[in-house]
Amino acid sequence: MKNLIKTFLMLVAVLCLPFSASAKDSIMMATTTSTQDSGLLDYIKPIFEKDTGVELKWVSVGTGKALEIGRAGDADVLLVHAPAAEKKFVAEGYGVDRRLVMYNDFIFVGPKNDPAKVKGLSTTETLKRLSADKAKFISRGDDSGTHKKELDLWKKAELTTPDKEDWYVSLGQGMMAVLRFAAEKDAYTFTDRGTWIAFEDVQKPNPLTILVEGDKSLRNQYSVIMVNPEKHPKVKKEAAQKFIDWWVSPAAQKAIADYKLKGKQLFFPNAGEKD
Repeated sequence: MKNLIKTFLMLVAVLCLPFSASAKDSIMMATTTSTQDSGLLDYIKPIFEKDTGVELKWVSVGTGKALEIGRAGDADVLLVHAPAAEKKFVAEGYGVDRRLVMYNDFIFVGPKNDPAKVKGLSTTETLKRLSADKAKFISRGDDSGTHKKELDLWKKAELTTPDKEDWYVSLGQGMMAVLRFAAEKDAYTFTDRGTWIAFEDVQKPNPLTILVEGDKSLRNQYSVIMVNPEKHPKVKKEAAQKFIDWWVSPAAQKAIADYKLKGKQLFFPNAGEKD
């Protein structure tokens, strides 16, 4: 009887192992819609899990919302792209070990006939022209990294954000939805290049085209941050550190560089740089 009980207890312990390991070796990431919509996360997930043994789960929202999730302790790590807001998040004690990992750039897209005639202008000239012409413009309006960048550009152009104007539509949705709406309304918008490339792949026909790019003010930097385990003890510190260390590793940086859509590189690794 004792042997039977011992065998039963051993069997229960063995059956419980996979569930315990899964609970221990998983991590929750709050990240942006651009990493989801571009296909990067689905590409990175199996590589990350193979290299680290940690299961990667995520919620894809705007950067502002991702930082809120981090503040509440409802994620272990963040992958976001709003440097000023990220630095504030860390300075307030909500995040630690912020590392730059990759970048792409922002672009202005709009109707192919370009009624406001902004093609080839600088960022500041573009915003002034759109404002003067009251050209229909679709903003994300969702406190995402892209939205924060757009607001910053209006400010740097010494223009008041036209959120009360009829020609300026604050949609409050993710980038892919904004691009679809801009295409439907024959309007201008501001987007990260990665999501634009993914949009081009699915939007047939596509009435929009790139009109403004290459301005040095349009760089789009992404960083990883660990949610501070001292503020939120439920953060999986060991797995989170593996996550942070992996993104800046040569293997991860190569994976980022190798990711392409329709032969186009979407993100450019830059671990080790400072901002």
